[in-house]
Amino acid sequence: MTDYAEEQRNELEAIESIYPDSYTVLSEKPISFTINVTSDAAENGETVEATLKFTYVEKYPDEPPLWEIHDQENLEDSDMGEIFTLLQQQADENLGMVMIFTLVTAVQDKLNEIVDLMKNRREEEKRRIDEEEEEAEKVAFQGTVVTIENFLAWRGRFELEMAELRSKRQKEEEQAGKIKLSGKQLFETDHNLDTSDIQFLEDTGNNVEVDESLFQDIEDLDLDEDDPDFDPLAMGSDED
Repeated sequence: MTDYAEEQRNELEAIESIYPDSYTVLSEKPISFTINVTSDAAENGETVEATLKFTYVEKYPDEPPLWEIHDQENLEDSDMGEIFTLLQQQADENLGMVMIFTLVTAVQDKLNEIVDLMKNRREEEKRRIDEEEEEAEKVAFQGTVVTIENFLAWRGRFELEMAELRSKRQKEEEQAGKIKLSGKQLFETDHNLDTSDIQFLEDTGNNVEVDESLFQDIEDLDLDEDDPDFDPLAMGSDED
């Protein structure tokens, strides 16, 4: 029969000696403790950290311990999801054996991978931002592409706005009494214009003076129209 309590005590002694500065006991019944795991430093000195909390169940190590990420620094949600998956895989592979050291070592390696990927993440994020800014500049430079649909929509709005503007202007002119009618509109509205010319002739007694000096008696012009060789253009040249 397996003495679970003995195996658990022996493992705790080993863990305390391996992680003296990062191991912290939280409770003895049930046995619960934390181990702080920190990645190696990146090129810029940045690190990622995770504080793992483990709790022994009664039949550990034949059953896996309970675990959670008690605290973390610089980890994204996707990183923590990968760590949980990793812990589950390692626990399944090591059932029947004490496994805390194995679990912590696996998380340590994972954190080192994450800190190496952080540089790539920053570069990818910068590339994405640059592409978005470049695309925004292209859109601003090109403007809106004209299609039949948006042109017809614009023309409809434009014609409506112009009709409203004309209506407003006409109302303002009516209120100000400054409506200017065209000749046709004047003729249609003022019927006195129908007989204005007749009335003018009656008033003058049909005596309309004509300045005859404005006209030249065509009979006095010797145009030689009967001459077959007559050339009107030659008359000007003869005078020269």
